[in-house]
Amino acid sequence: MKPLLLIDIDGPLNPYAALARRPVPDGYARHLMRPTGWDYGPALPVLLNPQHGKALRGLAGRYELVWATTWKDEANEWIGPRLGLPPLPYIDWPSMHGSAPGGTYWKTQYVVEYAAGRPFAWVDDEISQPDRDWAVGHGAAEALLMWIDPWIGLLPGDFETLEAWADSRRSGGH
Repeated sequence: MKPLLLIDIDGPLNPYAALARRPVPDGYARHLMRPTGWDYGPALPVLLNPQHGKALRGLAGRYELVWATTWKDEANEWIGPRLGLPPLPYIDWPSMHGSAPGGTYWKTQYVVEYAAGRPFAWVDDEISQPDRDWAVGHGAAEALLMWIDPWIGLLPGDFETLEAWADSRRSGGH
């Protein structure tokens, strides 16, 4: 069984912090969106790089891709099509932005629960060492938690790291 690749949008795919800069970073296009809850005021600007879609499609042979984002199922409407991704399963968070155990990010407990013992890689801009420690201490022995800079988003080297981690699992390296 392939490991899971749990994908956050805002930060890794949408380097939202870069919106403060002009011009749009190389390779990215600005999209204006109105997901649920974004009903008033200007549309939400989202930066997306089509190369990320190509890289994720390339990883689909090594991973089962899953949205791990507050966009939940709307990622399949607003984000996936713009990146050339098919509809993906998503984590339906039981609670968002609430308290979390041991100083962890609120998503961490739910990510580990969703993985249910399966190996997984997770890309997010809120991951820190307490999240890594908590995940390992709660049954995620085969997990790669990657912090992604929200000013930059996913880089080619990040995709290489994900590829190498999946390949090392198949060759018995983990």
